[in-house]
Amino acid sequence: MARVTLQTIADRVGVSRMSVSNAFSRPDQLSHDLREQILAVAKELGYVGPDPVARALVRGTTGAIGVLLTDSLRYAFTDEVATGFLGSVVDELAPTGLALTLLTAEDRNDVLPARDIAVDGALVYSCRPRSTARDWLVRRGIPLVYVDQGPDPGISSVNVDDRGGARTAAQHLIDLGHRHIAVLTLASDARDSGEDGSPGVPHVQRERRLGWLGALADAGIEPVAVVEASGHADTDAAEASNELLTLDPRPTGVVCFSDVLALGMVHAAHRNGLSVPEDLSVVGFDDSPVATRSEPALTTIRQDVAEKGRLATELLRQAIDANRAGAPIEPRQVTLPAELVVRGTTAPAPS
Repeated sequence: MARVTLQTIADRVGVSRMSVSNAFSRPDQLSHDLREQILAVAKELGYVGPDPVARALVRGTTGAIGVLLTDSLRYAFTDEVATGFLGSVVDELAPTGLALTLLTAEDRNDVLPARDIAVDGALVYSCRPRSTARDWLVRRGIPLVYVDQGPDPGISSVNVDDRGGARTAAQHLIDLGHRHIAVLTLASDARDSGEDGSPGVPHVQRERRLGWLGALADAGIEPVAVVEASGHADTDAAEASNELLTLDPRPTGVVCFSDVLALGMVHAAHRNGLSVPEDLSVVGFDDSPVATRSEPALTTIRQDVAEKGRLATELLRQAIDANRAGAPIEPRQVTLPAELVVRGTTAPAPS
């Protein structure tokens, strides 16, 4: 069977080879009717389009952006905050024709996706402070946008007011009369420690801790305890929550790093015969879908995950366009607000 080429289609339709090429790669250069005619002939002849690799080499672009995730890709599809963020990114990319490539920070058999996979730019999402994968993306010199990261003057970033939101969460319990307040947060990854043993605390964890403890200090309150869960799994949340409930004095209020940990706290209270919020008030963070599915519905700090994804993608597209045009990239540092949403897991402190 003879090989079908662009020239084969051009001869059949009676147009130039460039017109056939434009039908696949630059449709705006042709009339609708002519493009439809070319595509119909291509389909009839069994031509599927230009080779993607060759086209990328010619155009100097891959047609894809990456999203670097610290945790496993499985986690990205089970955590509702992560899936909400990724869904927003996909929605923003849909009209552009750009594809989305998920990059894990873990290497396998000497293959490091952040180093080896071709993308036009990348979103660095919830990455550890010391990440080889992020370092490789920076060294490659491709356009980047940081999300939930410590700001870098040379790179655009989109963050949430984590410190302000956490402060509001703690202040809510203080205003309800609570004085025995505990903090339930995430433990830092040992891989983030410096060579001198100094801890490398991720940006979001550091900011939220500063917010909680700052509000308590301003009120003259020493936290009952700061307990660190080793992860977001149900078993991690249960273990850390049970530890808090064995304290003496037992806390009457708990501020939590996430809605997932907060829900684990609520479940632990119920297992121990405590009523929420009569015996124990709990505040989460994120306002993920789980917050409204819990019983009672969770008081939490809302962050606009959809807007975070949309804005990060918009900034990355602008940086990619500037890079292609050889223009300087003007970085922007954006901080989105975080607001308290009061529901059924908080009440005045028990007498």
